[in-house]
Amino acid sequence: MGVVLPVLFALFAAFSNALATVLQRRAALTVPQSDGFRFGLVLDLLRRPLWIGGILAVIAAGVGQAVALATGALALVQPLFVLELPLALLIASLVTRQRLPGALWLAVAGVVAGLGVALVAASPMGNRTDVPAERWMVALPACAVVVAALAVAGMRLPPGRARAGCLGAATAVCYALTAALMKSAVHVLDDSGFVAFLTTWETYAFGASGICALLLLEHAMQGGPLVASQPALTLGDASISIALGVVLYEEHLRSGWWLLPQLLGIALICGGVLALARAGEGAP
Repeated sequence: MGVVLPVLFALFAAFSNALATVLQRRAALTVPQSDGFRFGLVLDLLRRPLWIGGILAVIAAGVGQAVALATGALALVQPLFVLELPLALLIASLVTRQRLPGALWLAVAGVVAGLGVALVAASPMGNRTDVPAERWMVALPACAVVVAALAVAGMRLPPGRARAGCLGAATAVCYALTAALMKSAVHVLDDSGFVAFLTTWETYAFGASGICALLLLEHAMQGGPLVASQPALTLGDASISIALGVVLYEEHLRSGWWLLPQLLGIALICGGVLALARAGEGAP
């Protein structure tokens, strides 16, 4: 059960996030596109029932993710969110009653197979429950600088692939940091109770990071095609989460000859994600 429980809850969270992506993307395309960073975008979206439904799905995903992180390694849980893209396209095809062509089914199979090969080969281990303050003092400013640089660069670019890619990458850093902070906060909840959870700084930090991720995501979806934003978001979240798991939580990945199947799995994932993102570019 040491691996099964976090995997099941991570898969539930990935499905909920995929549903949220479909609903939020359809809602985001109904509001006027902005050239700058506009906080009023969320106010416009609040008037769309589809967007509200997407937020409810995000909340469900957050609960599933919290349970998964409380019981499993960050480097195991977050890469499973790579499945969001194929799940989102499958959900979108059901919503629009459009059949996916055979080539896309092959891309879905490639993502699933690649993820399975990479995770089995890497075999992420470790479930440290506390992170020394000095590690957070390095990780938090580093992530903040990267997010700010990507967001500023993206918003200075005209709508298009470069803009969407920058904002998607910035969203990925926020997602990975949110997961790392959430993992610490839920362990406080498990060890010390609800009052301690409400008084620990990690709770408010992951809330703030999650809000930033949500705002960046909406601008990324408006800023350009899915083929640019989604690979940066999907692959960036997984890779940065693995790095944070190793650096902050001392999680371990297999090395040596195990790197070969890991690279094979990563190649399959990248190829599948790019193919699916190109298909999603034209999705409603």
